Amino acid sequence: MDFDQILAKCGDFNRYQFMILALFGFINIIVSMHYFTQTVISFVPDHWCYHDKLVNMTYKQIGEIYAQFGEESSCTRLEDINGHNVTVSKEKCDKWIYNYDFGYRSMNTELNWVCDSAYKARIGQSLFFIGSVVGTLFYGLLSDKIGRVPALILSNFCGFAGDFSTIFTKSVGTFTLCRFISGLAADTNFYLMYIIVLEYIRPSMRTLGLNMAVGLFYCLGLVFTPWLAVLAGHWQIYLACTSLPILLVVLYYFVVQESAQWLVTRNDIDGAIVRLKRVAKFNGCRVTQAEFDEFRRHCQMTREMQGGDEKKTATLLDMFRTPRMRKNTLILFFKSMVITLCYDAVSRNVEGMGISPFIMFSLSALAVLPSSILLVLLQDRIGRKGMASGSLLVGGLFTAASGIAIAYQQHNHNAILLACLTIAARFGVAISYESGSQYATELIPTCVRGQGVAAVHVAGFAASFLAPYILWLGTFFKAAPSIILGVLFFAGSFVCLLLPETLNRSLPTTIEEGEVFGKGERMFDFPCLQHSHDDDEESDSELEKYKRKHSLIDAKQMESSSNGKRKQSLIDADREEQALKDAKH
Repeated sequence: MDFDQILAKCGDFNRYQFMILALFGFINIIVSMHYFTQTVISFVPDHWCYHDKLVNMTYKQIGEIYAQFGEESSCTRLEDINGHNVTVSKEKCDKWIYNYDFGYRSMNTELNWVCDSAYKARIGQSLFFIGSVVGTLFYGLLSDKIGRVPALILSNFCGFAGDFSTIFTKSVGTFTLCRFISGLAADTNFYLMYIIVLEYIRPSMRTLGLNMAVGLFYCLGLVFTPWLAVLAGHWQIYLACTSLPILLVVLYYFVVQESAQWLVTRNDIDGAIVRLKRVAKFNGCRVTQAEFDEFRRHCQMTREMQGGDEKKTATLLDMFRTPRMRKNTLILFFKSMVITLCYDAVSRNVEGMGISPFIMFSLSALAVLPSSILLVLLQDRIGRKGMASGSLLVGGLFTAASGIAIAYQQHNHNAILLACLTIAARFGVAISYESGSQYATELIPTCVRGQGVAAVHVAGFAASFLAPYILWLGTFFKAAPSIILGVLFFAGSFVCLLLPETLNRSLPTTIEEGEVFGKGERMFDFPCLQHSHDDDEESDSELEKYKRKHSLIDAKQMESSSNGKRKQSLIDADREEQALKDAKH
């Protein structure tokens, strides 16, 4: 009796599964607020260089006076003002007048990190992504040592410490340090819970349950985030409101069971059975001790059979030793870098659109839920490759279109048009981001899946280091971020076509199987365009031949081993019988 069978007896889509899905939903809400904290505290409203004669004027009048300076209006210091006739000062501006959106005072406005000092906030964002790279590696390894649940709690506590300490920062040095600490939690504070939920849910319900939980609760958190800032009115109060709820994750230690599958891999079968008994009790299911003993025997037998197997010795470097595996691995790395970079940049690129960044942020966040629903409906029909490539292509088209619209309408932006294009781009990149993790997990052989998926995530976060600087280029040419991201979208869409399809295929378990997986498949082979099973059989023939060949070898070895054991048992029995006879005489 394997794990899925014993889990079905304990309940694989019952009360316990509904509870951990709800807890996973809470994780999605706090992760959405944590990940975009930097964006919200750095919102920069319309601002102009301070002058005594501007104090009693309306914001509209001030804007009309500065309009003649174009994009440099926010940073131009005036010597004298006589109606619309002004004299420009040669000195740099050191004080500004801010037109606060909804009365919200951001960190950038309070510390005057605008104009020549705007880069300071970008440095903090970059350190956040460096922290995420370090944290993904550290907590990923830690979760293999001490367990998923303790690593999840420690990761989220690190996020709390970083965000809460940011409240008290006043200099670039302390700010970047706090953002680095906060970044250590990024991704692991989400995907560790994702793994726990995935392992305790019936395989047929995983796509629906996980994607709908992400789509619903992550979308809810994103839509609510900017308005929580408006309600708080000040960036420090907002940080306190978003960081304190993270401490509730500590309570997960008492209600979320450790990954039973992970405990089995650690040879702690008794610990795994204890967790499964708790799940069965919570679900009201009765499982006999004999059934647990059968599961124990299965785990022990599997471990004995895999005693010298590659699954224990293969490493990430083995993915680069053979040509096709090396090509697929590098493409997965590049795809992750493009998707993560574009997702982050598109999500944060909510300023300079001619509409309040609070409204723009919430509107673009609304694309997350429909993207999850569409993913559930189409991914198993179109295929992983077609979904990944197509979603990136759509995101690239709309992102490039928004860049062209911004460039064409230099001063009079059509806010509605730009909002629609941005939301459409967010929709495309959200689909590709959600489907990307599943695609990589299926393509990477089982023996190196944990290390491989972690490395893919690290590559993505490393690329996100560039996101704030791409957006910063918008201060020189507003269309630059959209154009650059559009090109990256198209590049990612193309390389996805070079990967093999995984839908309805036997997935690779070893490096050798990964090397022959999808061999002979063409660039535009999509499951939705095939009218027979010929192409599937042809493209998967090499892997199937390899598996059949080694299955026969394993069967012969097992039969030989079994025969040897029977012969040895007969010899031992004869010896015991002879010993008894000798004793009688």
